[in-house]
Amino acid sequence: MAKTTQHRKQGPSRRAILKGAAAVAGVAVGTKALGGFPTVWAQDTKDIVINHSGMSYSTIIQIAEQATVDLPFSVEMAVTDHAGMLNRLTTQSDSIDVADIELWMRVITVPRGIYQAVDPAKITHWDKTTTLYREGTFDGNQVSRQGVSPHEVMYFADADATALADGTTDYATMTPGVFNADTLGIQPVEIGRPINNWHELFNEEFSGRAAGMDIPPIMIMDAALAIESTGEYTYADKGNMTKEEITMTVDRLIDLKKKGHWRSMWGTFDQSVQLMTSGEVVIQSMWSPAVTAVRAAGVPCVYQPLAEGYRGWGNGLSLMSHLEGKRLGAAYDYLNWYYDGWMGAFIAKQGYYLGVSETAKAFMQPFEWDYWYEGKPAADTINDPYGNPMEKAGHVRDGGSFSNRFGNMACWNTLMDNQQFLLKKWTELQTA
Repeated sequence: MAKTTQHRKQGPSRRAILKGAAAVAGVAVGTKALGGFPTVWAQDTKDIVINHSGMSYSTIIQIAEQATVDLPFSVEMAVTDHAGMLNRLTTQSDSIDVADIELWMRVITVPRGIYQAVDPAKITHWDKTTTLYREGTFDGNQVSRQGVSPHEVMYFADADATALADGTTDYATMTPGVFNADTLGIQPVEIGRPINNWHELFNEEFSGRAAGMDIPPIMIMDAALAIESTGEYTYADKGNMTKEEITMTVDRLIDLKKKGHWRSMWGTFDQSVQLMTSGEVVIQSMWSPAVTAVRAAGVPCVYQPLAEGYRGWGNGLSLMSHLEGKRLGAAYDYLNWYYDGWMGAFIAKQGYYLGVSETAKAFMQPFEWDYWYEGKPAADTINDPYGNPMEKAGHVRDGGSFSNRFGNMACWNTLMDNQQFLLKKWTELQTA
């Protein structure tokens, strides 16, 4: 198949580092015959428990409960944070069957040989998976490659599954999972004027009432978007900064902190919700469900579209290398269940998207699909995934349609070549 090699702006490529790390570590996995068995094995798999591990926004107990009802075996969810997930992948990978991890985390974990390739031929709706992942395009146009974009980590070079490919191969690292386009959350009533640009996050007008994330690979991107928005500096690649660029960007955050600009650098979903509902913060880096939670608490909050575009992120479901036989077959059945529609509808009502969206229509009212995907005014009350009223009829989703969001993608959550230097600089921010 044709290759679409990505070019880095500076330093060695991440894939070169991956291949080198694998060679130095002597990590090698024998080529596995890709398994996957139909659900006709129902009686043979009834005692199997598939462990799905990941972060809280996509590893939700109700998903496991529904899968356990629909499938002949059981699914259990294990929820952790980013650091905890990386630790578990590197020290206890055999305790996980399906790893639900972010795109950038594959850059770290692939060389360890803990995954096996997903065979696209065994995924029922593979042809319906989003082209953002499969091809690196959206509406026929190449999506931003700044940061770790989906296609960059979508395929293994070969069945050994220890190095990423430069383009499309027959060996998928994952099935495309939950993904979204992130921006700033604001309190429009408190602010009292339009917010249209990323640089507003740094505006001294909001000194003491602004917040960011204490998550270096993500907040560094929000800061870079804000700096570019001011016109002061343009990065060659926000997703893979030089040491000088990292220093300049983090120093800007430190300067703002010393001036009292940041009310907080939050580390969890709940913290971001509390900051907004309490009125301590009126503008901050935020996640879509957190905005929903703030509105559900009766506090006006908007997930604000911005002229410079969105910061994207995505997850995928990977099969661990220890899976074989009936257990591997059950894991494939679970991946296929994920795309049958229930999951797509459930996660849409969280404000997120799934790798296959088309099948979700059968599990949604037409007006719900129009609201979540088409950006149309709600024709009736919009409920959350648990049946609780969330938006009144007439409301339009923040950011509009799926096309509006992903047609304006500025960058993706990242893991830089200079990641260790970033972490060192971030400690200076935390202690400033």
